[in-house]
Amino acid sequence: MSSEPSSVSAAPLSHRVPDLGALELLLAVARHGSLGRAAREVGITQPAASSRIRSMERQLGVALVDRSPRGSRLTDAGALVTDWARRIVEAAEAFDAGAQALRGRRDSRLRVAASMTIAEYLLPGWLIALRGQRPDTAVSLLAGNSAAVAARLLGDEADLGFVEGLAIPEGLDGAVVARDRLAVVTAPSHPWARRRAPLDPGELAATPLILRERGSGTRQVLDAALAAHGGLAQPLLELASTTAVKAAAVSAAGPAVLSELAVAEELASRRLVEVPVAGVELRRDLRAVWPAGHRPTGPARELLSLTRG
Repeated sequence: MSSEPSSVSAAPLSHRVPDLGALELLLAVARHGSLGRAAREVGITQPAASSRIRSMERQLGVALVDRSPRGSRLTDAGALVTDWARRIVEAAEAFDAGAQALRGRRDSRLRVAASMTIAEYLLPGWLIALRGQRPDTAVSLLAGNSAAVAARLLGDEADLGFVEGLAIPEGLDGAVVARDRLAVVTAPSHPWARRRAPLDPGELAATPLILRERGSGTRQVLDAALAAHGGLAQPLLELASTTAVKAAAVSAAGPAVLSELAVAEELASRRLVEVPVAGVELRRDLRAVWPAGHRPTGPARELLSLTRG
């Protein structure tokens, strides 16, 4: 004899169970004693209300309302059905209130994780625009490299992420929101700043550079671009933020590779000089990402829409 507990499948609701709209109309008839006033309360015409009551009577197989020139009165069966309907509608209202509370709790905060370049140079504008649409939503921003962003999303520590790598990290879905180009930059005093000819990819690969750490989107793109040219030399410096790499380059510590978004101001002021490179592709896509199969909702969806605007 099996000791496993038996399971009983819940039967689907009978086709004779009226919908909530019909039950709300019946309750309105009970309150007002008039089909016309009940129709006005629920926002439909009197003929439509009369048709809905007749349809419910056919569905249940019993008469619910006696109609007369003096008004509409519930039958005995109608009074009993109205009592049941009241409990169903009250339960539905409680369900709706609970669902609204859940949506409100979800929409009251937004956790964003972004790689450094996007966090510093693109997200501030997007978040200011979101603030105008959702002033009551509290936003927290976690900045890190692209690998850290993916880990936060997969660990349910963020609702929406932004990465700079070559592809969408495993376990995530995403969409391109911007495009970027990496620039080789150096201080004006460096010999490369006076070059007339573009750098050869092999020379760039063989030169110790000031670089972001492994796992950053910038490093991924550069590693892939120079793999066919001998790969990157041992870094001169390996730093964990765009700001640190840029500061080291400005101080003439050596050449660096950074997003053109990050160095636009320094190039305009001539604190850094861009060094052209021939024969290598240093462009990349910037992506919004989220856990696979879980399309952003609420504030995350609105922020995603703003990035495309």
